[in-house]
Amino acid sequence: MTTIVPHTATAASVTFPPAFRWGAATAAYQIEGAADDDGRTPSIWDTFSRTPGRVHNGDTGDIAADHYHRMREDVALMADLGLTDYRFSVSWPRVQPTGRGPASRKGLDFYRALVDELLARNIRPVLTLYHWDLPQELEDAGGWPQRDTAQRFADYTALVAEALGDRVRTWTTLNEPWCAAFLGYAEGVHAPGRTEPEAALRAAHHLNLAHGLAVGVLREQAHPSAEVSLTLNVAAVRPLSDSPTDTDAARRIDALANRIFLDPVFHGRYPEDLRADTAQLTDWSFVRDGDLPVISRPVDSLGINYYTPTVVAAGSHSLPSPWPAAQDHARFVPAPGPRTAMDWPVDAEGLYELLTRLRDELPGTPLLVTENGAAYDDHTGPEGDVHDPERIAYLRAHLEAVHRAVVAGADVRGYFVWSLLDNFEWAYGYSKRFGIVHVDYATQRRTPKDSARWYADVVARGRLPQD
Repeated sequence: MTTIVPHTATAASVTFPPAFRWGAATAAYQIEGAADDDGRTPSIWDTFSRTPGRVHNGDTGDIAADHYHRMREDVALMADLGLTDYRFSVSWPRVQPTGRGPASRKGLDFYRALVDELLARNIRPVLTLYHWDLPQELEDAGGWPQRDTAQRFADYTALVAEALGDRVRTWTTLNEPWCAAFLGYAEGVHAPGRTEPEAALRAAHHLNLAHGLAVGVLREQAHPSAEVSLTLNVAAVRPLSDSPTDTDAARRIDALANRIFLDPVFHGRYPEDLRADTAQLTDWSFVRDGDLPVISRPVDSLGINYYTPTVVAAGSHSLPSPWPAAQDHARFVPAPGPRTAMDWPVDAEGLYELLTRLRDELPGTPLLVTENGAAYDDHTGPEGDVHDPERIAYLRAHLEAVHRAVVAGADVRGYFVWSLLDNFEWAYGYSKRFGIVHVDYATQRRTPKDSARWYADVVARGRLPQD
């Protein structure tokens, strides 16, 4: 019988396994800048952010944190923090500018140089192939609701694997396909900004298919020892009460948030209740014979991104909605507790719930916490330092939750803080700072925050400090 460490465990006892992977995460469009350099063409996020009214303050990722020109400085920062792993994404339109045809040599050269720099610093590259920056030309042809986009993704995967397969040992196909499908095509608050619920369901399936096709490519072209994974923002869905209507509302949201990806990838099927819930929108004929065996090709690990829990009650919410066919059945209730600058409740117990749920539902699947962090209103002090005690408290609580899950038998093998750098935070522009390293966007000066030094100490010791 597994013994669970109680909440009163002392910090001195929060020690992680010796091989635990300690990392930080970023995404290409959020940090690279150089939007027009070396043949890169627009992604859907370039188009979306340059459209008036779409992004706070009219901000774009044209410059972002200028990582494209400051990559070596940033890798040196990672080394100073003692990171064992760095999770980054490749910009599809930088590598394959039209989304079709041959690769851009200069685009691939940037990622070759990044990987070489990481390896020279003994930092493991953790490469994500897709973090939402679909080439605009593919969106013009229909985007993710079109089946052909999945095949284009497989071709792009082959280009990256051919270039980097000898050096990269950890590959992630997609980051948070829920956001790409439902925020992008149903609610319209992310690129490409469409509000078409049925198209969002098709997009979700084609993202799943793209994942499966990419797994096949990586098995053929990456190193034989390569770890192939998928990262999902699995939601910790809780009903507000145990009433039948609240529990049914939570079931609907769990199907759309979680099981629409987990079930086909790990069990080779879509949930019957999801199909029934969405029957007024689609007959699911876009799922063709042979798709599900491709989608369910085995992966070596699953990445989990977690920030805050999801509390659901019976009711309705306004349109447009990222929850096709659920808007008349479910509403969202803020969880209690302190808030981050995103107005997200701080609740580390949700991360423990997720990890132990996946322990039970996906036995034998190693897990990585591939994103976890918080935005706060950080300010540079008179001495140039950045004190962020709230972020340290957030990270401590969530690392304690990860440790409790490990003790409870969850096979969690690593933790990646979001994010290494302050960056372009999608529709929020530069108004929200998630980084453990402060970026002065006017000068591009990097300043490690107190949380960066705290995290470096955790990494060095492999345990949480007592104070």
